[in-house]
Amino acid sequence: MILRSAAVRAPLRGRLRPPGDKSISHRAVILSGLAKGESRVEHWLASTDVRATMRAMCQLGAEVTESSGVLIIVGTGGGRLTAPTRPLDMGNSGTAMRLLAGVLAAQPFDSILTGDRSLNARPMRRIILPLEGMGASITASPEGTAPLRISGNPGLHGIDYVSPVASAQIKSCVLLAGLYASGSTSVTEPRPSRDHTERMLPLFGVELAGPCAVEGGSQLQGGHVEVPADPSSAAFLAAAALLVPDSEVEMTDVGLNETRTAFFRVVEAMGADITCRNRRHLGNEPVGDVTVRYSGRLRGIEVPPEWIPAMIDEVPVLLALAAVADGPTRIREAAELRIKESDRLAVMAKALQAAGITAQERGDGIDVKGGSPGSARVDAADDHRCAMSLAVLGLTVESGLVIDGAGYIDTSYPGFLEDMARIGADRLAPAT
Repeated sequence: MILRSAAVRAPLRGRLRPPGDKSISHRAVILSGLAKGESRVEHWLASTDVRATMRAMCQLGAEVTESSGVLIIVGTGGGRLTAPTRPLDMGNSGTAMRLLAGVLAAQPFDSILTGDRSLNARPMRRIILPLEGMGASITASPEGTAPLRISGNPGLHGIDYVSPVASAQIKSCVLLAGLYASGSTSVTEPRPSRDHTERMLPLFGVELAGPCAVEGGSQLQGGHVEVPADPSSAAFLAAAALLVPDSEVEMTDVGLNETRTAFFRVVEAMGADITCRNRRHLGNEPVGDVTVRYSGRLRGIEVPPEWIPAMIDEVPVLLALAAVADGPTRIREAAELRIKESDRLAVMAKALQAAGITAQERGDGIDVKGGSPGSARVDAADDHRCAMSLAVLGLTVESGLVIDGAGYIDTSYPGFLEDMARIGADRLAPAT
C-alpha cells in the first residue's frame, strides 16, 4: 500500500480508545492456550500478528472462539499440546516466534517455526543460546534465523540466565521454557524490559519464584485478561496532536506500565502538555486516560539511554517529532532498532533526509536536527511503525509525503487510518 499524508486545515480533536496492547494480547493468547480450562480475553488486538499466534495455538490443540470482541479460549491443560502436522507460520510476529520457541523446546514432539520474509531474516540466536543452555535442541539457518526446527525435549533443566540485552522476548521465552523445566529458572537483564509476562502469570495461577523467576512444573489455570490500550499505538495519536496547532486528543484505557511509558516522559521533557487522569488497573496492568495538547514547537533533547528499552517501539515516531523540533535530538544505545521488522534507524534516517531534514545515523543511534520537512516520496520498507511515523510527520507538510511500503500497518494497528480520520486527519489516505 502507498499512503499520502498532508497538512490538515483544522486542529485534531477527539476522544477514543486506541487498540489493545499487542504484547499483552500475544501473551494472553499463549498462556490461555497452555492453561487448564477456559480463559476470557477482552479488548484484545485483532491484528494480523495476534491472529498468527491464535492460529498457532489452535494447531497445538487449543480452542479459540471470538464472541462480541471477546476471545474465549479453552486451553490444552497441563502442557498436553498436540504435535502440529505442519510448520507453525508466525507471519510477521517476532514476539510469537520467540515466545513459542520457549514452549515448544520443552514438548515431547518436534516442530517447525517459520514466518514471512521479514521475520525469517531476524536474529534468533539470542533465544537459541539460552534454550540450548537448558537442554533444548534447535536448528536455525547458517545465519541464525528462522525457520527454526525444534527437537522437543521434555527433560529441560532450569537456568539462571544473564541476558546480554534488555529484551522482553528473550526473557519471556526463557521463562515459558522454565515452566516445563526441572528446578527454577530466572532471567537477569542489564536494564528492565517490559514485564507483561511476569504480571500476567499470576492471573493464570502461577506465582513467581522471584522478581523474574519461575519454578518448573507450575500449572497454568484458566484466567481472565483485560487488555489495556496499547501505549505504542497511542504514541501515534499523541504525536499527531503535538504536531498540529491547537489540537487536543484524549485516549482512554492507555497502558501505563512503567516499562512502556518512556515515550511520554521524553516528549514531556521536550515540552509537551500531557495529563493523565482516572488511573486504575486492568488485571495487573496500570492504565489511565491520557490527554495530549498541542504545545507549540517542541525542543530537541538528548534521550537518556536508560529510557530506550521502555520506548523501543516508539523511537520511529519520536524521530518524526524530532524532525520538526527546535534544535537537535540525540538517541544512543538503540541498536535493537536495527533488527526489528526493518533497520528502523536506517529507514527513518533515509526518509527524513529525503524530506530535507538533517539526520545522521550512528552505530547504535541517530542524530536529528529539527527543521521544516518538505514534500517527498519516502519508503517505510514494509515496516508498520515506520509507515505510521511518516504518516504522522506528513501532517506537517503542506504538499504532503507519499509513503511507499505502508502495507503492514494492520500488523499492530488495524483501524489506524480510521482513527486518524476520527480525530480530523482528513488528508491521510491511501494514494490513488
